[in-house]
Amino acid sequence: MMKRTLFWITYFAGFLALNGFAQSTQNQEWPAYGNDPGGMRYSPLKQINTENVKQLRVAWTFRTGELEHYKGTDASEKAAFEATPVMVDGMLVFSTPSTRVFALDAATGTKKWKYDPDVYLRQDLSEVTSRGVSIWPSATDKANARAPKRVIVPTLDGRLIALDAATGKPIASFGKNGAVDLRQGVGNISVTSPPAIIGNTIVVGSSMGDNQRFNYERGVVRAYDALTGQLRWSWDPIPRSRKDPGFKTWKGDNATQTGAANAWSVISADADRDLVFVPTTSPSPDYYGGERLGQNLYASSIVAIRASTGKVVWHFQTVHHDLWDYDNAAQPLLFTFNRDGKDTPAVAVGTKMGHVFILHRETGVPLLPVDERPVPASNVPGEEAHLTQPFPATLPALGLHKVEAWGATLAEKAVAEKRISALEYNGIFTPPSLKGSIIAPSNVGGINWSGMCYDPESGLLITNVNRIAATIRLLPREGLAVAVKDDQELLRSETGFQAGTPYVLKRSYLFTKSEQGLSMQTAPPWGTLAAINLKKGTLEWEVPLGFMYNPAQYPEAKKWGSISLGGAITTAGGLVFIAASLDGHFRAFKTGDGSLQWEIPLPAGGQATPMTYQLNGKQYVVIAAGGHGKVGTKLGDYLVAYALP
Repeated sequence: MMKRTLFWITYFAGFLALNGFAQSTQNQEWPAYGNDPGGMRYSPLKQINTENVKQLRVAWTFRTGELEHYKGTDASEKAAFEATPVMVDGMLVFSTPSTRVFALDAATGTKKWKYDPDVYLRQDLSEVTSRGVSIWPSATDKANARAPKRVIVPTLDGRLIALDAATGKPIASFGKNGAVDLRQGVGNISVTSPPAIIGNTIVVGSSMGDNQRFNYERGVVRAYDALTGQLRWSWDPIPRSRKDPGFKTWKGDNATQTGAANAWSVISADADRDLVFVPTTSPSPDYYGGERLGQNLYASSIVAIRASTGKVVWHFQTVHHDLWDYDNAAQPLLFTFNRDGKDTPAVAVGTKMGHVFILHRETGVPLLPVDERPVPASNVPGEEAHLTQPFPATLPALGLHKVEAWGATLAEKAVAEKRISALEYNGIFTPPSLKGSIIAPSNVGGINWSGMCYDPESGLLITNVNRIAATIRLLPREGLAVAVKDDQELLRSETGFQAGTPYVLKRSYLFTKSEQGLSMQTAPPWGTLAAINLKKGTLEWEVPLGFMYNPAQYPEAKKWGSISLGGAITTAGGLVFIAASLDGHFRAFKTGDGSLQWEIPLPAGGQATPMTYQLNGKQYVVIAAGGHGKVGTKLGDYLVAYALP
């Protein structure tokens, strides 16, 4: 009897192993937004793999009640559930668009606690979103490994809050009754991305709407003590002192009044090197730089800062004198770059232009060649576009770099041709103009905040890519009412007043809106998932991601792809997981060749980056499904976990 029992135990264990099930009960956490502090968004888990991913089913669903929370406000028009949960100690912690924080049992999805910072949603908020929270101590912090964990919560109304991870209660000894006021001395800022945690230091940026005036709030990056909330240092990406080497790159009587260049995306950390990597953005306003002539360091750059002192170690500018809203929106990705058998600590920088730069992590020197190439000049009085821009010399450029008129019907194509022919377009970095210019790639990317992930086994850098064009027109402030009076397109366009400059901004995109959705005016695909082989420096594969036209009416729709917001993750199971597209599906692709392995409809739009973890021997994949008010995907309040049956 004993032999028979041992036989069946051995047989069943072998069956589990062959089907990719871990025999160990070892847990695998997801302790930071990008899993590791450098944002590789890679998991070594492989219980779910290419052989069994088609068996994935909903394990549990949790609803936050967020839409009910918006009642009596217009928050839903801007709200986007973009959060990626973190998983530590068997608990999932995440934030809703209004910055309410939930902690769930990671195995069952049942609520453990909730914290509401009571953000006033009727105030003027540029964005209503929160991409997540951070955990102190970080998973790599051995010195504080035994310390009780804290949840660090940045809020829409500019607070930095520390919660007891076990109870969700504010820690009274942090700041004032558990919170630090980030608006004090700065102005009306928000925080939409989780801060970086490095040792006992919290490094946080800010978010702001920056097209209403040129002298916007200062885009300072600040560091706080993780235990007390005391300010440790502050760094302004726009040099205010003549002693700063970057000061001379800002010209004009009003240049020192320029605001923004803030870091609203995720900041990466390297504790071993005492460095944080800050992705800065365009100075204010985005599309006119006549009040801030010059190269404009350290805006639109990746800046490495010594975490212990706040001193700049190196900087690499991705756009000189930014006139295109080409913010560094993606988290800088820290990885080990292996070329010709040599390992080098590196930073991968993905940009809205679709350019990918690979830099040495300790020096900022490009590890792959970068060229300075001539770009079109500006014809706007008062403006001086920079004569050159940096281009990766060997890596492929992603995104829309050639504009061709398109329409689902001949009539729609004719409308597109007429619209495009009336606008200025001289390729990438065509400056804004008084006539109206095509900006391609647009401010939506290329690569946007969705960012990139990296598979260290294959050496593939994987990202979703948008391929749409924007139109930008500058209108002289004097006579504005006359200019737009009978122009329906201008009346419908987004307006940026750009106070303090001679021009008002009008922005739209090369598509039209109808009851059926978006009618695109440039050739597909409009959204892809792409993999760059960093070992070879080549495009390994690129496939359409999602769809925007009804496949029943347009049989080719699934080849046309979709605009996407929300990133991808990769796993040792040979899979890339991503939602992001406007069609409301969650998908898994094969890492090696980009082939679709699994897809399932979500209960609401999945404009977020997923995550994965293992608990008690079972792997889960989790995605926030709450939609995006500005993009128009279905709104909801769901956190959905998937697992094998």
